[in-house]
Amino acid sequence: MHKIPDIKPFRSKLELLDAKMATEDFFSDAKKAKEVAREHQRLTSLIEKFEEYYVVEKQRSDNEALLADVTTDKELIPMIEEEQIALNKNKEILAHSVLKSMVPPDPSDSRNSVMEIRGGAGGDEANIFAGDLFRMYSRYAERMSWKVEVMSSSTAETGGFREIIFNISGENAYKHLKFESGVHRVQRVPVTETQGRIHTSTATVAVLPEAEEVDIEVKSSDLEISTMRASGAGGQHVNTTDSAVQLVHKPSGVTVYCADERSQHKNRAKAMTVLRSRLLKAKEVEEHEKYAAQRKGQIGTGDRSERIRTYNFPQGRLTDHRISMNFSISSVVEGNLDALIESMHNIDYEARIENLLKAQTS
Repeated sequence: MHKIPDIKPFRSKLELLDAKMATEDFFSDAKKAKEVAREHQRLTSLIEKFEEYYVVEKQRSDNEALLADVTTDKELIPMIEEEQIALNKNKEILAHSVLKSMVPPDPSDSRNSVMEIRGGAGGDEANIFAGDLFRMYSRYAERMSWKVEVMSSSTAETGGFREIIFNISGENAYKHLKFESGVHRVQRVPVTETQGRIHTSTATVAVLPEAEEVDIEVKSSDLEISTMRASGAGGQHVNTTDSAVQLVHKPSGVTVYCADERSQHKNRAKAMTVLRSRLLKAKEVEEHEKYAAQRKGQIGTGDRSERIRTYNFPQGRLTDHRISMNFSISSVVEGNLDALIESMHNIDYEARIENLLKAQTS
């Protein structure tokens, strides 16, 4: 069992937050106040869990003393030993809960999420698979009572999408979806296949934390903005108005195209949301790379080029290669991602707990 690190630094931080929340101007910055309140709640919960753990540990120590005492009534020993078994089990559970609470949350966990899905290798089938993934995440969002808003899309003639970018807004959306980034591979008989052969195709998924203006400053001088007539499916307004917007961020080379709205203003606003989110993600990746040694052993890099999952329809099996676990494909593609996502988070927490303990002893 892991040894619990010193709780004093967490108590001290909670006291500082108590003092900060008691100041008159605490709510003058609503966003900052919300962040502080969230951290205060996390630390309060941590201390409560530690106190519960401490009580159980004290009971265990008292029982050990009784078992070692030669004057203890022999008839009580079986009862004490039985209680000790239950206390040991409870201690393990509480210790893990305390350690998990000590791991600092990802600052972006509470954000909305911008997702980008693109058909990869496999031609028409890859685009159809990209459409299936969009449907899967939409179903999951519906189950979570989240809102899905398409930012930009390019439909394929045979079905699905060559590319689709959408925003998922709701409580902790990014936290739940952040491990979905990477290459998703599908093995199945395509609807276009006449001889019943199994094909392998791929689609790429990128998950970005939705950024706000205060997170990423984008100077007007750094932008190259083009307007044009939208092309492809989209209604009567397509090819009749210059509603489509393309943004090029010159310093980074990031290009965003949005054409789903009739209004050029709305398309520009959506394009800016996607651009800021991509720049924020790039900034986060850069920060994470500074701590590459600490992150060794954690689940994946979140890179779009990393193959993370195989959807094997003939065998009814979905395999996540990062955690070497299998799931029912029929359930997952209908949006039942809870077990898969929970497994990802549990393994990530284990890796982060190891990093926390190493940091405490170094």
